[in-house]
Amino acid sequence: MQQTTSTFEHFESALASIAAQVFPVSSESASGESPQLAIAYSGGLDSSVLLHLAARYAATHGIKLFAFHIHHGISPNADQWHAHCSDACAKLGVEFDARRIQLGNTDKSGVEEAARISRYAALGELCRLHRVPLLLTAHHLDDQAETVLLQLLRGSGVAGLSGMDSLNAAPDLLGDAALLMARPLLKLSRAALEEVCGSQHIAYIEDESNHDQRYARNALRHQVMPVLAQYFSGFQERFSRTAGHMQSGQKLLIELAAQDMAVCADGECIDLDRLRLLSADRIDNLLRYWFGLHRLRMPSSAWLSEMRQQLLEAKADAQLCVTHPDCHIRRHRNRVFLTPRDDADRSEMEPQIFRWSGESEMHFPAYGGVMHFDVAEQGIAADWLREQPLQLQYRRGGERMKLALNRPTKSLKYHYQACDVPAWERERLPLVSSAKQLLFAAGIGMDCHHLAPTPGAHIVFRWQAN
Repeated sequence: MQQTTSTFEHFESALASIAAQVFPVSSESASGESPQLAIAYSGGLDSSVLLHLAARYAATHGIKLFAFHIHHGISPNADQWHAHCSDACAKLGVEFDARRIQLGNTDKSGVEEAARISRYAALGELCRLHRVPLLLTAHHLDDQAETVLLQLLRGSGVAGLSGMDSLNAAPDLLGDAALLMARPLLKLSRAALEEVCGSQHIAYIEDESNHDQRYARNALRHQVMPVLAQYFSGFQERFSRTAGHMQSGQKLLIELAAQDMAVCADGECIDLDRLRLLSADRIDNLLRYWFGLHRLRMPSSAWLSEMRQQLLEAKADAQLCVTHPDCHIRRHRNRVFLTPRDDADRSEMEPQIFRWSGESEMHFPAYGGVMHFDVAEQGIAADWLREQPLQLQYRRGGERMKLALNRPTKSLKYHYQACDVPAWERERLPLVSSAKQLLFAAGIGMDCHHLAPTPGAHIVFRWQAN
């Protein structure tokens, strides 16, 4: 019973510290509503203890508590688990809600990872539906030790070995940067939770998949951890301490990367000359930080090293494009860009015929943008434009245009270079023509041959990509 009391006190302290960072000082919001939090509730031992501890805390602190259950449909017992969770919440007076999910393609990520991603996405939806800003999970000390060991076996760096935070945003999982996820049991062992479960007679369900040792975490839990406990008593606390050291190290790396980014950034790009002044390790640290800012998946060390080498050593005029699963990394005029993945072949795309009838804008989904028709002092005569059959298309090569009467006719390639339009953007910029005469090139401007010489209503084109 003394252990149970200690566990209650630790949980109260941990959750109070977390709540103080999330909720206002007052127990009620400006609208008069009580603060709200939720737990992820599977019905297993860990989340069942969390439910009881959180219900007790919520009742004494004027907080409305929700329990969210995700029905994966994988186990034949899933319906029984759902019913058990619903009944348990009803007895405690906790508002219960659940979602049924179906796993998509698991060929690449596997069932375990696919279930995890879908589960957190559904939990995020439930949080938004019930306007809950804070989600509690039942991760505990043994889970932290398993996470650190798994990351070590995968060859992870400082970020991976940092393990789980007691409080963090998880927009990639929950789908909303405003939602926070907390782990108030993270310093408590599974043995402590088992003691609470027994002393308080808490009923819970047992997921048979927890014994399936085809999953890496289960194999560690049942085969490796007992051996470590036999020879290294209390190893979980030491693994947790290591995770804390790694978290401190990761914070320092982020601070350093932010300082380097302030020096190397050129708008949304990175200046290569400034980047070259850094050591290889600092360059890699900065690139990881840059990827993180754009919520891109972290590449392996080998991939990052290869990319760094290409960026720094390719010839100045090389059309460099390094493919990342989520984007392209490109170089243009000594700057590095992150651009969306775009593998479309536009060379065979048919032109789109249209007419202008006075609209301020026209949408062209096939071309990925909107054409705006702006009124201007100098431009194409509106009356003439209404009568013309117009054609939108991508360039085919050989097109030329004249921007002003006192300037020579030049190729589009020349104009793109003069306007500092990167080569990869040129492929996605459409042209507008009438009777095979070029009127407008997105990224460059209007051809002067059709600009009206007399006063009147004049129109100029302006392209906006989606």
